[in-house]
Amino acid sequence: MRFILFFLFFSFTIQAQVPGQTQHCGYDFTSYLVLNVHEEGARENIKGLKLSLVDLDGKPVLNTNNQYSWKENNRELVFSFNYLIDENNQRLEKPQEGIKERWFFPYAKDNYFLSIVNTFPADQIKVKIEDVDGKENGGFFETQLVELGYFDLFVLCSNQALDYAVQFGRKANKPLEVILKKQ
Repeated sequence: MRFILFFLFFSFTIQAQVPGQTQHCGYDFTSYLVLNVHEEGARENIKGLKLSLVDLDGKPVLNTNNQYSWKENNRELVFSFNYLIDENNQRLEKPQEGIKERWFFPYAKDNYFLSIVNTFPADQIKVKIEDVDGKENGGFFETQLVELGYFDLFVLCSNQALDYAVQFGRKANKPLEVILKKQ
């Protein structure tokens, strides 16, 4: 009986060490939406915009029971603008000389981003872009709805990212480019 238990334990141990088994990382079960929002002919992202998720009818999407994101439970999902942090992971308001800095979300530069779950239904959700306060941009930009697709997601720790990398079409894990129009 001991031999059988030892054999079962040994087989499970060997199975766990077989190459090809994926190792977990900090981004497991999480993807990101990253948007590069700028004017025609400009490269710099427009700051001070409100980017939020809406359904196909244009109604705000609530993150009921963390259905769409592991953050902001039971709230409307709004994008953040990527920012610089120092070596102690403290937010930097502006670049400072002599301090080693990096982007909070390292896979995007000065872009808008939102953390979502890997099972996010991209084809059933849109991004609503609004110039709401008018302080930073003067309220000059039209509200725009942007359709999403699966290739618009940053899937960072999944075999799906590898599968999509060998297919034709838009490159995976690249910010979705949105060109805003002035009113």
